[in-house]
Amino acid sequence: MIVTEQTYSSMRTAMVESQLRTSDVDDQRVIAAMARVPREEFVPAHRRAMAYIDRPIPLDGGRALNPPLVTGRLLTEAQIVPGDKVLLIGAATGYAAALLADMGAVVTAVEEEGGPEIAVAGVTVVRGALNAGAADGAPYDVLFIDGAVEEVPATLVQQLAEDARVVTGVADRGVTRLSSGRVVAGVLGLNSLVDIEMVVLPGFGAPKAFEF
Repeated sequence: MIVTEQTYSSMRTAMVESQLRTSDVDDQRVIAAMARVPREEFVPAHRRAMAYIDRPIPLDGGRALNPPLVTGRLLTEAQIVPGDKVLLIGAATGYAAALLADMGAVVTAVEEEGGPEIAVAGVTVVRGALNAGAADGAPYDVLFIDGAVEEVPATLVQQLAEDARVVTGVADRGVTRLSSGRVVAGVLGLNSLVDIEMVVLPGFGAPKAFEF
């Protein structure tokens, strides 16, 4: 299936109007960025016709790209302002990184060794374990985890500035929840916002409780 640039533009407009504006993505800067950045450029070539569907898109290597609504909600809760230093965990192909950069953030994007290819101008890409973060660039104003995790590890919290904003998904017994919070005195407090289908990131299993 051959899709023209004009068709992608129309699909992008439909995504904004039918998926974002109707679902609590009310930050006009987020909407403007998602209307500008061509999502199809961050999807494998053989799946580009699916770029704007409202479901996760499989990527090469076993990962997946979050639905547009998840990305829009995370960006909205992150309250990005120009100049924010953002630690992006689970960058995948770089779509969220491109949106954050478009909104004026200074982005350090972490993705696994051998993970999806990332090519976003102005974004620092760090390859390594997702749960290790990127301590060399700390402290960060925002932690943006682009997927669901069982818990946010202390390793990442320690890389954040006081009052840093955190947005993530939380995976709990098969349910994923959009969550946000702040770091106060080195401690992260998270609030659950809504149950939503999100990509679950590898390497973030909560420690197992000891059983007698």
